Parts: sequence; structure tokens; C-alpha cells
Amino acid sequence: MKAIATALLVTTGLTLSGVSLAAQTLTIATVNNSDMIRMQKLSKTFEAEHPDIKLNWVVLEENVLRQRLTTDIATQGGQFDVLTIGMYEAALWGAKGWLEPMNNLPASYDIDDVFPSVRDGLSVKGTLFALPFYAESSMTYYRTDLFKDAGLSMPERPTWEQIGEFAAKLNHPEKEQYGICLRGKAGWGENMALITTVANAYGARWFDEKWQPEFNGPEWKNALNFYAETMKKAGPPGASSNGFNENLALFNSGKCAMWVDASVAGSFVTDKTQSKVSDHVGFTYAPHQVTDKGSAWLYSWALAIPTSSKAKDAAKVFSSWATSREYAALVAKEDGIANVPPGTRASTYSDAYMKAAPFAKITLESLKAANPKDPSAKPVPYVGIQLVTIPEFQAIGTQVGKQFSAALTGQTTADKALADAQTFTEREMKRAGYPK
Repeated sequence: MKAIATALLVTTGLTLSGVSLAAQTLTIATVNNSDMIRMQKLSKTFEAEHPDIKLNWVVLEENVLRQRLTTDIATQGGQFDVLTIGMYEAALWGAKGWLEPMNNLPASYDIDDVFPSVRDGLSVKGTLFALPFYAESSMTYYRTDLFKDAGLSMPERPTWEQIGEFAAKLNHPEKEQYGICLRGKAGWGENMALITTVANAYGARWFDEKWQPEFNGPEWKNALNFYAETMKKAGPPGASSNGFNENLALFNSGKCAMWVDASVAGSFVTDKTQSKVSDHVGFTYAPHQVTDKGSAWLYSWALAIPTSSKAKDAAKVFSSWATSREYAALVAKEDGIANVPPGTRASTYSDAYMKAAPFAKITLESLKAANPKDPSAKPVPYVGIQLVTIPEFQAIGTQVGKQFSAALTGQTTADKALADAQTFTEREMKRAGYPK
């Protein structure tokens, strides 16, 4: 292993020219998704080739990670040297000067190999502030065997109403088989990521051109009522506690007939070592309804360096290693080509990868079609498909997510949740001085 790693890293020159690194420990904050857990495992290769750099990992659940990182960077706490963040944070924190620019990368990094939409999403005015570890859209996963047994056929581009009909027919709770699994865990990056794409598909938007929230409109009403009613009728029990990881576990254990979520799950649901249904998974595009605009999201988990880090050079060496073509080659060698982090590099989508990864075509086409600058059937003043790239969104999205999660549990109705979301968002936007 060490000899192979030596050859990989020496031939690619993944060091920063002119940088001499004293012995340092990097504290890396990341999310507890499978790809990041694999990165932690494979980083032993990095440490073997960089004996002066030790890695200290802080692996957290998604909502907790975001809260910890936001607090630390806003106070310049300096707890972390490498942050796992998304496009939302990269844009806002980069603009505030809280992140180190990702410039002067080694030529072997080949930044032009990274898809332009991903680079743009992690940049501010042409300056890159994070290196993409993987990028994703959203798609529909479904059990081909259950569809066949029920005499059903999944369209290439289903509507949400069709998905709801399928869910009702495939729901058999007495067998612990549920018609559909969707995110219910409250959070701007959890249930609101999914629900916002449902709302977009129904023609809704977060704000009109004057920054007025539109939860009191018919589009949001139709979308949230559909989501809540479908999940109550055909979703698993305890859905309000389920995010990406929980639904992945349910799907892989055979308990979900359908699941709409991040395209990055493709390699996990087809992995025989973790999925009981790996031979019976079908893939198609995320559902649309009155429009396909904003019906599938665009997101990237990326590595960034806070300006408060005391080990910026070492942090850049690690970040460039973990997001490089050579890291992808290491994953392919150790765990199979289908497990290479998807969505970031054109070179990933080789004939061999496309053949090994049955989800690759839909992922690639969905990433190309996603347009954060035009996410809704109506004009919007913001950038973002499943989120709104303004500082206030983190708090607003999380509070609205709590209201919608309560509608799922029956603590409130969908209509009351929408009314409360409207009141809260109006107040917060007024307090923040919108329209600006």
C-alpha cells in the first residue's frame, strides 16, 4: 500500500511548490457520510507520505457540523484547519473573507477538469474558496423487483403525483415495506433541501422579486400538502427523524420501495456489502410536476480552509490531495471504480466508470441541467435551488424546517405550518432590512 501511494503522490507532485512544512497536526471537521468516512480511512496513505502532517478528525452529523462550523468561523475560533462545507457557506464565507482562497494549486491538480458549474458554486467573483470533494444532484431510486411484481412501470421523468400513486400501491407496512422514504429531519440542509425541490416542481419559490416570502401561495400549499399526506400514508414510521443517512439505511435494508434524494447514494445502494437490494435498484430523474425547473438540486461537499487556521499550507496540501484525480484513482483501486467521489471531474466519467456505475448517466445529466440562477418557474431575486444564498437563510430555513417536520408528525397541519412559516420569514426578513 505504502509503495503504491508513494508512486501515486510522487508522480503527481501533490505538494505546494516552495512550501516547507514543519511538523503539524491538522484538525479536519467533516460530515458522517460514507464518502467522508472512506476519506478518513484512506488518509493513512496521505499520512504515510507526509510524516510531518498528522490528521485529527472530527466527524459529525450534518446539522451538528453546520452549527459547529458556523459558530467557529463567525467567532474566528480557530478550532479547525479544514472544513467540510457546501456551496452555501463557500459563497457567503468567502465573500466575508473568512476562507483562504484556493489559488496556487499544483499543475497536476488540473482545476480545468472540475466541472464549471461546481467551480462557480464554490467561487466568489472568480476566486475559488473550496475544493470539491464530491458534487451531487438529486434523483429517484426505486426497487425494480417490487415494481415488476406490482405490474408498475417507472417513467424516465416521473411527476410527483405519479410517485405518490406508486407509493400508495407499494406500501405494505405489515411487511415493513414502505411506499416511499423522504427526508423529514428538520434542518435547512435536511428536510428543506428535499421539500424545496418539491415546491419548485409545483411552481413555488421562497421569495418574490421584492423578497416577500410566498408560503401563503397555492404552489407551496399544493407541495407541502402532497409531501405530508404522501409520507403519512406511505412513509416509514418516525420519518420526522430521518435524514440522508437514515433513509439510506432504510433503503439498503429493503424497507423502501422508492427514495428521492442525493445522487451520491448511487454507489451505496448498489454496493453488495452494504445493500440487501443492490441487484434490484433502478434509477431515474428527480420528479417534476408543473415544471422541471429546480426539481433536482445542485450541491457539493467541499474542503475549505478558514483564515483562522495556523496550518494553512499543510491544510492546502491535504485538501488538494483529497480532491485530486489521484485520490479518485486510490478509491478505485481500494474500493472499486463505482465508489469514486462523483460529480466533480470530467475525467471521472470514463467509459469504465459509466459501465460500472448504472447511476452515472442520470447524475451527469442532472448536474448539467441544474441551474441555481434560475431555480423556479417564476423569477427570483436569489441564487440557489434547494437553498437561498443569503446569510439569513440558515436560521430561516431551519425554523421553517421545524414547522414542516411538525406537520409530518401531526403536531400541526400543513396549512398551519405554512402560515407560521410565512409569519416567521416575513419578520426575519424585515428585521434583516429586506428588500435591500
